[in-house]
Amino acid sequence: MFLRLPAWLRVAGLCVFLSACATERPLDCPPCAQVPPVTQTVPQPAPAPVPPKPQPAPVAPPSAPVAAPAVAPGRLVAARWTDLPGWQADAIEAAWPAWQRSCRVLRKDAAWASVCAQADALGDAPPRAVVRQFFDSNFRPWQVRNADNSTSGLVTGYYEPLIRGSVDRSAQYAWPIHGVPQDMVSVDLASIYPELKPLRLRGRLEGNRLVPYWTRRDVAAQGDAFPAPVLAWADDPIALFFLQVQGSGRVELPDGSFLRIGYADQNGHPYKSIGKWLVEQGALKLSEASMQGIQRWARANPSRLRELLDQNPSYVFFRPLPANDEGPIGALGVPLVAERSIAVDRQSVPLGAPVFLDTTRPNTRQPLRQLVMAQDTGSAIRGGVRADFFWGFGDAAGAEAGRMKQAGAMWVLLPKTLAPQ
Repeated sequence: MFLRLPAWLRVAGLCVFLSACATERPLDCPPCAQVPPVTQTVPQPAPAPVPPKPQPAPVAPPSAPVAAPAVAPGRLVAARWTDLPGWQADAIEAAWPAWQRSCRVLRKDAAWASVCAQADALGDAPPRAVVRQFFDSNFRPWQVRNADNSTSGLVTGYYEPLIRGSVDRSAQYAWPIHGVPQDMVSVDLASIYPELKPLRLRGRLEGNRLVPYWTRRDVAAQGDAFPAPVLAWADDPIALFFLQVQGSGRVELPDGSFLRIGYADQNGHPYKSIGKWLVEQGALKLSEASMQGIQRWARANPSRLRELLDQNPSYVFFRPLPANDEGPIGALGVPLVAERSIAVDRQSVPLGAPVFLDTTRPNTRQPLRQLVMAQDTGSAIRGGVRADFFWGFGDAAGAEAGRMKQAGAMWVLLPKTLAPQ
């Protein structure tokens, strides 16, 4: 949605301050050498950065927050295959299609080219024993640890929703699904201060000053005057809101055809949980503040819908995606695979890398231990042991994603010739 957020909290694809949800969705895969040591902290665009370089026009300090709270990236520690609980029991061949998609990008990196070439030689559907032998022989596991050296973290879930809409506006289809606005300016902070990579700043120009971009409330208030293309019109504002939270989805049109859309950009304001706001208002109990619970409350209280949505200033803009039978496009630039793709913090886990995940199924103690691929990012996915599990498409996947908030551990599998710095 990242993307880029967990179904109940996922930041709608942030790119500005974080990012899925950011998520800016870069198509390049960072080399493993970019995995930072535990002592490194995530840089933030501070209100008073170190000696500013001369600029052609002054940049006004934002009046609204543009950076997520700092979360130090994790580190990778050498491990053994016997450390991975359930490694031998996983139906590992089910992860092969996701691994092949990772290789579409990873093969461009010399450190991964050899293992991807070996994978090609095994074909599209090698048997389980062959797949396990491939990973056992060519990879070494590295345990993901948090900045404080702990090994447990949070695993949430997300999915690809389906909403109803139309390319034509009507009384039924009245809620715009916006593309990227023409007046939004994106500033690559790393081009000025390399230590701020991969942060971006979103804003708009007032004269020669860059000011914060419009909030969700501002976008709604401008109505038809808002300077952004409309890709389609949705019939349900709360369904559209959660489409933004997920970062991608499908729009079912009146003729039965589908429009697939994905994250394109974000307005630069931090995501704020509307579920948390409802709990603080006494409208919901904490146990009721799931995606489904929020939707029920919104539909039962239509007069307060605008007030509810405006609590989250973040706003996601979309782009049309090719129609195909594969999953939505993640930050790696390849289609995600249901239950075999995850979103990670790319400062801790290299995008595209295989990851063995040890967690439990939503709201249960039933183990969920399997090989997945780090193919996406999300604005709420920050730190070392932190993952967002992609459940797939539709209501059943949404039900699982909306309930998922589990503890978990992670191991990154790297080629034997590659080690994190």
